[in-house]
Amino acid sequence: MTEVIRMSAIEKRFPGVHALRAAQFDLNAGEVHALMGENGAGKSTLMKILSGIYSPDSGSVLVNGGEVRISGPRAAQALGIGIIHQELALMPDLTVGQNIFIGREPKSRWGVLDESQLNRDAEAIFAAMKVPLDPRAVVRSLTIAKQQMVEIAKALSFRSRILIMDEPTAALNEAETEELFAIIRRLKSEGVAIVYISHKMDEIRRISDRVTVMRDGAYVGTVTAADTPIETIIAMMVGRELDQTSAETPDLSGAPIALEVRGLTRGRMVRDVSFALRKGEILGFAGLMGAGRTEVARVIFGADRREAGEIVVHGKPCAIRTPSDAVEAGIGYLSEDRKHFGLALGIDVRGNIAMTSLERFSDRFMRVNDAALAKVASDYIASLAIRTPSDRQEVRLLSGGNQQKVVIAKWLLRDCDILIFDEPTRGIDVGAKAEIYRLLQSLAKAGKAIIVISSELPEVLRLSHRIAVMCEGRLTGILPGGPETSQNDIMRLATQRDTAPEGAIA
Repeated sequence: MTEVIRMSAIEKRFPGVHALRAAQFDLNAGEVHALMGENGAGKSTLMKILSGIYSPDSGSVLVNGGEVRISGPRAAQALGIGIIHQELALMPDLTVGQNIFIGREPKSRWGVLDESQLNRDAEAIFAAMKVPLDPRAVVRSLTIAKQQMVEIAKALSFRSRILIMDEPTAALNEAETEELFAIIRRLKSEGVAIVYISHKMDEIRRISDRVTVMRDGAYVGTVTAADTPIETIIAMMVGRELDQTSAETPDLSGAPIALEVRGLTRGRMVRDVSFALRKGEILGFAGLMGAGRTEVARVIFGADRREAGEIVVHGKPCAIRTPSDAVEAGIGYLSEDRKHFGLALGIDVRGNIAMTSLERFSDRFMRVNDAALAKVASDYIASLAIRTPSDRQEVRLLSGGNQQKVVIAKWLLRDCDILIFDEPTRGIDVGAKAEIYRLLQSLAKAGKAIIVISSELPEVLRLSHRIAVMCEGRLTGILPGGPETSQNDIMRLATQRDTAPEGAIA
């Protein structure tokens, strides 16, 4: 294979952080090379150097055999390097074609925008990709998967032969992921070189040729994807073996019911849902995209108003109309989008932990007792093993796993005894996942009643004492946790409409 990228001995420091330590990476034409590592391992920093966002402190970058200094994103584009970030950078109210050629729009001979030519150019790119997308469609109207195709088309419009994809399937369902993989395989067959950053082990085995692992800013090794067991890659990432066994399934039949939902209804996404959650239990919620799992959680938490049904907390009916009502009832909700709905990214760790409990640290004149607040924040940082230089660090600078722990600390400080975790490990690396799993299991052992919503079936099976399965807004069944339930059992109920649920109360 022809080598198109070679990065050697790359060093990068930020104030107080040695981000890259003699890092290295190479890429061949026509291959998918996965770049893996825990959050904070240096993957994104290395790729930001390759795409011109950062400059290295030292080291060399070779593109097509020649050493280059990539002074910025435009210089990277000129070298044929394109990057597709996890957070898509499209303008939702412009058309597909306008997004692809923004700042480079074709002009007529009178110097005005030639919309017809712009759309023809976009159509030619989609034809080459074999993607049936209308350049005239407004981006806001597209699914996330289609928007991802627009980002790829935009990169290809710069004649990119090297594509960096950062967590490209984070917000995609299974069908959309297959659609993206088809595009990746087609680009690969045409000689495009692809750097694929992901935490999803099953994807890495399916789509990549080689895997390079980084840890603590340094290069660990490169292996062949097809011949390397997943356990080996995980050990390379975290520097140790991880416990992959499922949690014990205790007998909770005599435990008090913490939360009972009866006939909960809201539109077509929540239809006559009933279940019970016991103290000390982890109840997993599984189902395909659009099954109604998040919608059920939002109604319970008061973020959406229920049309019918009853919510009973510790045996007492609760009129939960707003999130404040839910919090007063002892219910905490960790949204699937923690950056928008769980955290104030520009505020420090201490402020985020205290966000829902500030009245505990304020006097009647709204003066905050900083010493008491610092003590509590320090205690949670220690007990949850939150990796941060101090409680004054801005939350936006923490890794995904540590951000999630800050959200958990916020609800624990509020002393919520019913916790709803929606996609608790989305965008979190394998080592941090294991820490979150241990934390959830310890919370359950301490008597917290926990709902876990997850799109990852292995995660649901590993964590849950029971598993509630939804399809098209209905609860189609509740399965036992542990080895007696398989992914096939879950999928059977996840695709089965209007099935009468069994086992709603254990």
